[in-house]
Amino acid sequence: MNPRTLHTQLRVGDRARLKKTHPCGSRDWEVLRLGTEVKLRCVGCGHLVSLPRAKLATVLKEIVPPAG
Repeated sequence: MNPRTLHTQLRVGDRARLKKTHPCGSRDWEVLRLGTEVKLRCVGCGHLVSLPRAKLATVLKEIVPPAG
């Protein structure tokens, strides 16, 4: 699968694993909102960020579906 199109398969509630770690040590982010920008919450510390989809496509490594 092409990593550039991976961001198109995101759903609210998924966990996005990014290439770089957050300063808190976590690489997993929970998807809170989708649109032209994607709102993410760090699983480790709860920090909130909004990224444009184009930027997310460059930093996204994989999608981890929610458990259950």
